[in-house]
Amino acid sequence: MWVTILVFVTTFFFMEFMAWFSHKYIMHGFLWNLHADHHRKNQDSWFEKNDAFFVIYAGISIGFFLLWRYDILQIGLAIGSGIFVYGWTYFIVHDIFIHQRFKLFRNADNRYARAVRRAHKMHHKHIGKDQGECFGMLLVPFKYFKK
Repeated sequence: MWVTILVFVTTFFFMEFMAWFSHKYIMHGFLWNLHADHHRKNQDSWFEKNDAFFVIYAGISIGFFLLWRYDILQIGLAIGSGIFVYGWTYFIVHDIFIHQRFKLFRNADNRYARAVRRAHKMHHKHIGKDQGECFGMLLVPFKYFKK
């Protein structure tokens, strides 16, 4: 049981690195064509091509659930759950809290919330593929905590 909890927590925190890595080197790299509409809104649709990344990570999570379900990987449930919970956390912080795709959490105002918003605003300051900064989501550089 403790191993399962440890794997779940480790996976959740590892996903912050994966979010940073995939955002910096994949989304702002060879799959920029899927991510570009997130930086430059030029369509009327509520959906973005960028939403494909949620589907990709959901597929990976489901894959681990299936590996566990069919007794191929005992810790597959913990890994799949860690990816799933991080995905929901990312969705809540990024899509709901920061970008207000749903009008919730509008009044959240504390040092961490302000730092997350500032860091993401700096990321979106660069509308092109290159010269970006702050590619992570939950771990924010200390400079964004300053007033």
